[in-house]
Amino acid sequence: MNFALILFLLLVVTFAAWLADRFVFQRRRLRAADAAVAEFERDAAARLRASAGEPAVATERERLRATHEKQPLWLEYTAGLFPVIAVVFLLRSFVAEPFKIPSESMLPTLFVGDLILVNKYSYGVRLPVVHTKVLDVGSPRRGDVMVFRFPQDPSVDYIKRVIGLPGDKISYENKRLAINGMEVPLAPAGEFEDRRRLAIYPQYSEKIGDIAHKVLTELDKPSDIQPVLRFPHFDQCRYLSRGVTCTVPPGHYFVMGDNRENSLDSRFWGFVPDRNIVGRAFFIWMNFGDLSRIGRFQ
Repeated sequence: MNFALILFLLLVVTFAAWLADRFVFQRRRLRAADAAVAEFERDAAARLRASAGEPAVATERERLRATHEKQPLWLEYTAGLFPVIAVVFLLRSFVAEPFKIPSESMLPTLFVGDLILVNKYSYGVRLPVVHTKVLDVGSPRRGDVMVFRFPQDPSVDYIKRVIGLPGDKISYENKRLAINGMEVPLAPAGEFEDRRRLAIYPQYSEKIGDIAHKVLTELDKPSDIQPVLRFPHFDQCRYLSRGVTCTVPPGHYFVMGDNRENSLDSRFWGFVPDRNIVGRAFFIWMNFGDLSRIGRFQ
């Protein structure tokens, strides 16, 4: 489901209803209210003054005006919702968008069920629906956790960590990551308890760019990295029995999951084009199974 498109269509429909109400239907209701009040004052004012006095006349006048000025139900649920939908659309399109983590590919950084916020302007302001960048604010950095539209199916959102920038040479051989010929050190960081699988995995600390984080990998197991398809710029990658080496083409990024043995990422399906970027993930705002998960991450 393309929620951005649905929200945009709702915005268009409610805006059209709001305009119609503002310049056509509201004026008709006002004229009808004025006519009803005028008729009441001609036909019933004397009788109400005689029986109930001036306060009752004022009350009846207000009731008549409120009845005739009230929006019909179909306008209440279209034009009346326009301001709310407009605020949601603007916030979601240009400020922050919520996502739910569906898989374990980013363990131990992000858990299944984490509800996260994604900064929509860190990497430039983009028009919703068409995804065209209109203002260049910044670019992804090595180590950022980034949400993007999957290159092979743009209707699906993926989340991975940025490893390589345009022009970088990325090597992942024998479970060791190297960027531009410099191996990224792995420091043992205890064990990670996977409560969903009732298993324990070795955990390591890693630093990509300026961002330190933890990863899961099993260094004693052999590498088994093969492309799942011939992706764009496939000739920029070289697959060997011990791993893969890629040179990131201009306007593209190389991404990987923190759960190295359980992540389908750039090692398998290629590079992320800049036009597919959604934003930078930065905050867990809820996990209904574990409230201690709430907070910033990197």
